Amino acid sequence: MYHNPVLLKQSVDDLVTNPDGIYVDCTFGGGGHSREILTRLSEKGKLFGFDQDLDALKNNIDDPRFTLINQNFRFLENSLLMYGSAKVDGILADLGVSSHQFDEAERGFSTRSNAPLDMRMNVMQSLDAKKVINEYGEEELANIFYYYGELRESRKLARDIVHHRKNKSIETTEDLKKLFSFLPPHKINKFYAQLFQAIRIEVNQELEALKEMLVQSYNILKPEGRLVVISYHSLEDRLVKRFLKNGMFEGEPQRDIYGNYKKAFELLKTKAIIPDDKEIEENSRARSAKMRTGIKL
Repeated sequence: MYHNPVLLKQSVDDLVTNPDGIYVDCTFGGGGHSREILTRLSEKGKLFGFDQDLDALKNNIDDPRFTLINQNFRFLENSLLMYGSAKVDGILADLGVSSHQFDEAERGFSTRSNAPLDMRMNVMQSLDAKKVINEYGEEELANIFYYYGELRESRKLARDIVHHRKNKSIETTEDLKKLFSFLPPHKINKFYAQLFQAIRIEVNQELEALKEMLVQSYNILKPEGRLVVISYHSLEDRLVKRFLKNGMFEGEPQRDIYGNYKKAFELLKTKAIIPDDKEIEENSRARSAKMRTGIKL
């Protein structure tokens, strides 16, 4: 089951400024955002949805103004060119794992269910969580846990995994969790969440894909076009915030003799928008959401 889309009204309010325009929902999922966008468009309007998950295709919308593309949003620019839409008026991305993916136990995303170590958003790809845990080297694992899971004990975690797998392959989410079940109860749930997040980001190359999508979004947005991004953890939000500020992910932009630099976007609001208590109560996925909107200059 696909659950309620996060920050639905706020995101679509920010996104759609021209009812006759061309828009993109980079993370179609259950189609909640897309359906709301379509209510704001005229008969001349057009919406493209992207989703690499085959399950999402079951939610396709029967509307002549809508086209669903079964691709990772890192292929945004080329895919839109194939459909004759080189420039668009707005792009929306609701990042991370959908409620549906968490709820489908066999996908291996949830820390609550015992399932094969998978975590692939695109089930056609070869790299899965089992391969990461059983085949990556100790240093590579440590870096993933540290940078993607922000786990301080990353080196010890990697060492423990490598030591254990010498005797027995780590096949399921429960096999992985048992290695660290000695942790105190008040820390264990947060630890598992960070560990699974790190593995999932590596499996799906989420941060690399996000960077590629953001750069391409600038290329294809018309002047005054809107980029709306909803993120769920600090790694994503930092990339989005930095890109909207100066069009870069690291380093400092080149400044003129007055200390000014050419901005890529104007922020619609200086602070990130977060869900209110009512939405969080109704939809637990909204708890960590942050939304930022940029207007292309």
